[in-house]
Formats: sequence, C-alpha cells, structure tokens
Amino acid sequence: MKPLISTQRPKEKALLVGVELPSRDAKIPLEYSLDELERLAITAGAIVLGKHSQQVRRVTPATLIGRGKVDEIKSSIQQLDANLVIVDEDLTPAQQRNLETAFNVRVVDRSQLILDIFAQRARSNEGKLQVELAQLQYLLPRLTRQWTHLSRLGGGIGTRGPGETQLEVDRRRIRERIGHLKHRLESVERTRTLQRKERGEVPFATVALVGYTNAGKSTLMNTLTRAGVFVEDKLFATLDPTTRALRLPNGDKVMIVDTVGFISKIPHSLIEAFKGTLEEVSRADLLLHLVDMANPLYEEQIQIIKKVLSEIGAGEIPTLLVPNKVDVVEAPPLGELKSKDVVGVCPISALTGAGVAQLLATVGTILDREKQRF
Repeated sequence: MKPLISTQRPKEKALLVGVELPSRDAKIPLEYSLDELERLAITAGAIVLGKHSQQVRRVTPATLIGRGKVDEIKSSIQQLDANLVIVDEDLTPAQQRNLETAFNVRVVDRSQLILDIFAQRARSNEGKLQVELAQLQYLLPRLTRQWTHLSRLGGGIGTRGPGETQLEVDRRRIRERIGHLKHRLESVERTRTLQRKERGEVPFATVALVGYTNAGKSTLMNTLTRAGVFVEDKLFATLDPTTRALRLPNGDKVMIVDTVGFISKIPHSLIEAFKGTLEEVSRADLLLHLVDMANPLYEEQIQIIKKVLSEIGAGEIPTLLVPNKVDVVEAPPLGELKSKDVVGVCPISALTGAGVAQLLATVGTILDREKQRF
C-alpha cells in the first residue's frame, strides 16, 4: 500500500491534537507525548503548524474531544491553512469520520501515523508484507468512510444498489489480501524458523538489542560489528532485524540481533504483524536494553519497554540494562536504575565507544553464569 502521508512536495501542513484521557495507562505527560507526536509527524514528512491539547474527564463518543475544542481546532485550521489533523490517540472509525466532517480536512490518528512511517521505512520483502498486513487490518473496519457518497444506496426498498455491492466487494478483496499476506508471512516464518534451528544447532548464544525507538541500538550494532546498519536521528530509522556474529573478550562467539525500536501506544496490529520479527527477541538468551539517558523521560520509557517485552513473551529473559549517551549526560543516576528484574547495569556511549569494552566483558560473564545454571 502507498504511505498514508505523502513525502512528495508540497508537504502536508498538520495540526497536532493531544488528549489526556482519564484511563491513560502510560506515565508519559501529555506535553512530552505531543512532542513525540511532532517528531513522528516530521518523520512521516509533514510540517507541524501547531498543537492543541485537552484534558478529558469524560470521552465524547462522537468526536473524542469536546465541542469547544473541535471549534477551536477548526478555527486554527482556517487561520493556518492546515490540511491535516493528527490525533495522539486511536480513533474509532466514527470519531475519525465525524472529525473529518467537522474540520473538512483529513484526520489521522496515532496508529495510522506510525503505520505510515513503517510503510516508508520497510526495506525487506518481509517488512513490506508485515506493514501492508497491519495497514489492511487497520483499514478494514474503516472501509465505509470511502463510500459515504453512496450511503443513501445502502438499504430499504428502492435504495439497494451499487454502493452496497461495491463496499462488500472491497471488503472481500481486503479480506482475501489479508489471508494472502498471512500465508506469505507464514512461509517467511518457516524459513526464519529453519534458520533459527540451524543457529540453534551451533552452540552460540543470541543477544538481542531492545529499547525505545532512537535509543541508539543501530549505532551500538555498528560499533560492535561494523554491520553497516542504517542510522539516522529519526524515529523508526531501522525496521528490519539484522543478525551478526560477535566475538566476546572471553573468546566466546555470540549472535547479536538488532530489532525495531518500541514506542508508547504502539498499534496492536503492528505487534501482531511483526510477531515473526519480534520472536527474534523472545528467543534470545540475553537482552541488552538500551536506554537514552539524554531523554528526561528515560524512566517512563524503561517501563514502556518492560511492558512491551512482557506482551511479546520476552519478560522473563535475563536483561542487562545499558544506559546510553552517557557522554552527553552528567553523572547519570546509575544506582537508581538497578532493580531486581535486571541482571546488571552497564553504561556506555554507543557513538564514542566509551564503556563498550566493559559491556562486552559483562555480557560474557552473564552468559557464562547462565550456562552454569543449566
């Protein structure tokens, strides 16, 4: 599928809308969540003209936000000549349709924005299949939005006709395409399983790099293995997993895997579509959890990663916490990061290489200890 937000000139001009819901689980403050949404929008190729936020005590079923906020955003759209509104929450199909009617511009929710970025970033055949599957699963319940001009033909005597037929045809085609993609991904997964089995026959441990998006995983991968993984100061710069062999200081050889970064409120459809890729994490012997210490919300990001790891079945794997970017942070509070659910804390700078030698030595010690346990 084509990206939902075009990277062609001219760029789309967006207004961002943040909502603090009464049931919000994440500990990310609304202000920082909006800042992250801005980075996502810029990564997708939009120009951000302004931000609106609202604390919602009770969700308005029709539009998520209140009537007054809708009018305020509508006024901003007219004043700034915006042609896109991005909401930092998941919208129901009805909410999305109602907001588009009120604003008279396209409305995109957080999941749709992240899916668009993944569509732009996917490079491998598997990555493209996974993204298309997630996009189609997102689109299917929203398909009626494409046929609102034919809604009057939807039912009743004398009103049945091509609108209903076309809608059903499109739904069937999407379901057929979803089934086809799942079948192709199952074939890819069988190949990946065989590769894992071959690697499993060789006594090499697997170490997976995990962390919040833009934490420095690919930079560390390149520092350790000279893998040539694409690195850019943008969210989700790397999607496709990369596996390389690495020799530890104690002489042991390990396989190190770089994976896609996680983010708060990641779309469930993406987790489902990328399950095959994420199994590289859930089958690892050791996780290196990179933390961007330059981010003021690093503690909240640590909790988000722990939650996602638990969701994909990797919550019980031994984890070494790796505070990154310590070269730009004065006296990081390493003592506060130690907890019973990590096997150690090893600060580094993936960019300068500081602390990397100690990291490799620590990895070797932990893996030796794990081998002795079994």
